[in-house]
Amino acid sequence: MSTKNFSFQISPEIGEVSAVFIMPKKPVCMMTLAHGAGAGMDHSFMVELSHALEEKNIGTLRFNFPFMENKKGRPDLPAVAHKTIEAAIQQAKKGYPSLPLFLSGKSFGGRMSSQYVALHPDATVEGLIFYGFPLHPAKKPSVDRAEHLKKVKQSMLFLQGTRDALAEWHLIEEVCSSLAKATLLKIEGADHGFKKGKENLIPNLARQTGEWIDPLL
Repeated sequence: MSTKNFSFQISPEIGEVSAVFIMPKKPVCMMTLAHGAGAGMDHSFMVELSHALEEKNIGTLRFNFPFMENKKGRPDLPAVAHKTIEAAIQQAKKGYPSLPLFLSGKSFGGRMSSQYVALHPDATVEGLIFYGFPLHPAKKPSVDRAEHLKKVKQSMLFLQGTRDALAEWHLIEEVCSSLAKATLLKIEGADHGFKKGKENLIPNLARQTGEWIDPLL
C-alpha cells in the first residue's frame, strides 16, 4: 500500500483543497471518494472505508470540498461542488491514467458526483457508488433529488441502510427500480451513517463494492 497526501487547485477563484491517494500494490481500479455535508475527508468513516477498499485492490482519492477545507458550515453550492468533482477526476486520471475510474461518495458527496455526471454525459467514468444516497431531508420524504439520475448513463450502486432517515426504504427502492443501470443493496438495520449498534459495517461495504465492480472491469 502507498499513501500520498497532497493538494490540488480547483480554480484560481475557488482555490486549493487537501487530498490523499491510498493505493494497493496491484490496483484494479481507481475511485474518487467524496465526503458528506457534515464531515470532511479525514472523518473516521472515510479513512476506514479507504483502507477497506485498498484491501479489495481498489485505489481511492479522498479530498475535501472547499467549504470543509475552509471550515465553513454550509456546504458549497452545486456549481462549486461540481467543479471540485471535475478537478478530482482530473487528478485521478493524471495520477493513474491506466486505471478504470469510478466515482463515489458519502451522502452529499455521492449526490454531487452524480449531478456532475448527469451534466457531463461524456465523462469517462465506469460507474458510480453511493454510500447512503441522501434522497430527501429527514422527515420530509420525497424523490425530487433523484430526478437527475435519469440522465446518468453509467452503472450505479446504491448501498443503503434500512434505517436511513434521509432515504425511506420504499422510496429509494422505487427510485432504483426505475433506473435501468441501478443496483440497490440493503444494509439491514443501518442508519445514514452506517451505524448498527457496535457492528462495524465498513468491511461489508468494501466487499459489496468490490463484488459489484468486478464484472464491470
